[in-house]
Amino acid sequence: MDQKYLDLKMGERGAILSIFVYICLSAFKLTVGYIANSEALKADGLNNTTDIIASVAVLIGLKISQRPADKDHPYGHWKAEPVASLVAAFIMVAVGLQVLYTAALSVFDHTTEAPDSIAAWTGLFCAAVIYGVYRYNRKLAQKIRSQSVMAAAKDNLSDAWVSIGTAVGIFGAQFGLPWLDPVAAVVVGLLICKTGWEIFREASHDLTDGYDENQLEVYKESIFDIPGVKGVKTIRARKYGSSSVVDVVILVKSTLGIGAAHDISVEVEDALMKEHDVIEVHVHVEPN
Repeated sequence: MDQKYLDLKMGERGAILSIFVYICLSAFKLTVGYIANSEALKADGLNNTTDIIASVAVLIGLKISQRPADKDHPYGHWKAEPVASLVAAFIMVAVGLQVLYTAALSVFDHTTEAPDSIAAWTGLFCAAVIYGVYRYNRKLAQKIRSQSVMAAAKDNLSDAWVSIGTAVGIFGAQFGLPWLDPVAAVVVGLLICKTGWEIFREASHDLTDGYDENQLEVYKESIFDIPGVKGVKTIRARKYGSSSVVDVVILVKSTLGIGAAHDISVEVEDALMKEHDVIEVHVHVEPN
């Protein structure tokens, strides 16, 4: 359990790095976007402002998750992570819809002029920077097995692709297609909404106690490998942040004594906690 709290603390580094980088990139993109008259780059800059909020939400979630169990939260504060992600998802979708509305108006504005090519090079430069952040956060998430940090890493990668798409649209506008820039902004808006929806779907799945059925089968296989276990009657699991809690009913020989049955249940607990990083296991034994 102590290691879990240390991992959450380490995960804060990725969130803090993302916040710092997104602040710099959003200011840079918005400034160049207004100077170069690029709707796509301005939309990309607004996208990064939502990423600041999302990263702050992840950071807050990581900090709250580190609080120990108390009278109001006997199971701990692990679910603060998906709650923070849910809030960030709503904000991202709201901004994405605003970008779509503004960009759609620009598409039908016949006075639209091709933006300066500096906007495209800005997009490519920013894509390279955020891709580096993605590599760092992905490696960190794999090391500490953090769902929220991995979600932040996926958001980083999505932002890199958005910036590349922005640059492509702007370069296209240089070849006599000025409408291609606001069209690229529409695509950016759609990508913002898509990322927000994916974060919402994953967070709501965890908060409603959804769980991967394939992972439950993996748990079953580990339980069946334990001597004395004759069957698994039921097995359920739920997520608390990036951690799992498992409830399982196992079948053992009816002739076993209480002490022997208890020893088998302890082995089941140890196997799931050591092999699959489950933080808590509740085992009920029934005779077969």
